Amino acid sequence: MTLRFSVLASGSTGNAFYIESEQEKIMVDAGLSGKKLDTLFNKINVDPSKLSGILVTHEHSDHIKGLGIFARKYNLPIYANEKTWKAMNGNIGKLSIDQKFEFKMEEVKTFGDMDIESFGVSHDAAEPMFYTFRQGEQKVALVTDLGYVSERIKKTVEDADAYVFEANHDVEMLRMGRYPWSVKRRILGDSGHVSNEDCGLALSDIISNRTKRIYLAHLSLDNNMKDLARMSVHNVLHERGIDIDLYDTDPEEPTPLFEVS
Repeated sequence: MTLRFSVLASGSTGNAFYIESEQEKIMVDAGLSGKKLDTLFNKINVDPSKLSGILVTHEHSDHIKGLGIFARKYNLPIYANEKTWKAMNGNIGKLSIDQKFEFKMEEVKTFGDMDIESFGVSHDAAEPMFYTFRQGEQKVALVTDLGYVSERIKKTVEDADAYVFEANHDVEMLRMGRYPWSVKRRILGDSGHVSNEDCGLALSDIISNRTKRIYLAHLSLDNNMKDLARMSVHNVLHERGIDIDLYDTDPEEPTPLFEVS
């Protein structure tokens, strides 16, 4: 038994994540058009009609843009917490009652042979939360869209086999960039996004000898670059005596399915 996953798309223009076990096929977020999501699934040779359901992290459009259309097309159940359901209600169109399920914050739900735990994050949304996925001894953690990584979050996601972790911006690029100061302040604040350096610092506290792979996610198109993110995070980890390969994610292309073994 094993977990396999792909970061279908990641960035400020749209986010979607896919993870599967022997029995279950789970999608997290649907922040791209239905047509684009079909294309991404096709590239990793996964049939979306076989999905067990879609988990939602929060109501921002780069996470739910194609949610309603995709769920209706394949008649998929959607799981979100109560405040997120209310916040996204007007943006996803009509769904049948048997497609709407609640997934509370700080809850563990079992989907077949996979245990999924939700945890709250600090972000400017109604009640944002992300997830860890477990099957037996294997653990994958999805951690983006948060202003800072609290000790509670570190405890929840520590010691995972693989991470998809936010490295949103380079602080100097953001400070010098074209965004209005109000937006810069939001991104830099406790309810914004994690910088490259803070990503490295958080990872250095949570990864262990069992950690096999780290994907850097939700990179800003305006305030970051893949090479810069990789170098910045690598340098922080290296300073703390940790050397591990870092992998890119992309707003347009899925990562190849990675098998946690």
